[in-house]
Amino acid sequence: MKSLLIILFLGTSVLFLLKQNLSEKPATQDWETLFNGKNLDNWDTFLGRPFDRPDQAIFGFNNDLPEVFSVVEVDGAPALRISGAVFGGISTVKEYQNYHLQLHFKWGKEKHEPRLNAPRDSGLLYHGVGNHGDGDGVWLRSQEFQVQEGDCGDYWGVAGAQVDVKTTKLNDSVYQYDPKATLRTFSQSAPQGRHVKKQPNAEKPSGEWNTLDLYCYKGKSAHVVNGVVTMILNNSQLVLGEDQKPLIKGKIQLQSEGAEVFYRDIKIKPIDKFPEDL
Repeated sequence: MKSLLIILFLGTSVLFLLKQNLSEKPATQDWETLFNGKNLDNWDTFLGRPFDRPDQAIFGFNNDLPEVFSVVEVDGAPALRISGAVFGGISTVKEYQNYHLQLHFKWGKEKHEPRLNAPRDSGLLYHGVGNHGDGDGVWLRSQEFQVQEGDCGDYWGVAGAQVDVKTTKLNDSVYQYDPKATLRTFSQSAPQGRHVKKQPNAEKPSGEWNTLDLYCYKGKSAHVVNGVVTMILNNSQLVLGEDQKPLIKGKIQLQSEGAEVFYRDIKIKPIDKFPEDL
């Protein structure tokens, strides 16, 4: 009987500890859905003017008269459709920092001026700050995880954004990510410019769904395409004239840039450290 009581006591203690550990798990285990599949609640839009109407006033903030952004069904599931007909973006109302963002995207068929003969283009902007339109008249000041045919995973600095990336200079003066190379600074004012080419290419053929993962912790970020790390970025900054400060928090913005594209399963969760396996 005594042995049975000891076993019961130990079993109860183990169950209690397991329950306590589960209840104390940090919120980093929980995803927050950013796109609910029904409407565009918790998102803001900003649009410029049609390419063929240079004298027209911009559509501006939350005035999507041409219906560039909409919810549709694609492959049996809801998706955010971006027509690309007018340059602009759709951004989260909330700001985020220290997170893992995941989404799926695939290209549609439509293309629009001025990119009828160019690769299909969009973009995942993160750490978005400032005013809508600070970036090329239509986007936020931000870091860009490029979403473009053949270039998915590239980096662009938007409107004063700056990062340090390990790169190798190619023959065409383009800098490409190389984890074993020299750390260089990229920005509008840097000699190297504000663009870094991804390495390797992990994008699926046009028309297939791709998975993008973005990890951001403090000043460091990782661009991951279909499970493949295409770039690690360091020391995220915003440089405006003589003023320089860390750029580690902001809105998330998806670009409308001349091509039809679909996004779905957009979700985010906080992290308390940068993943060691990237």
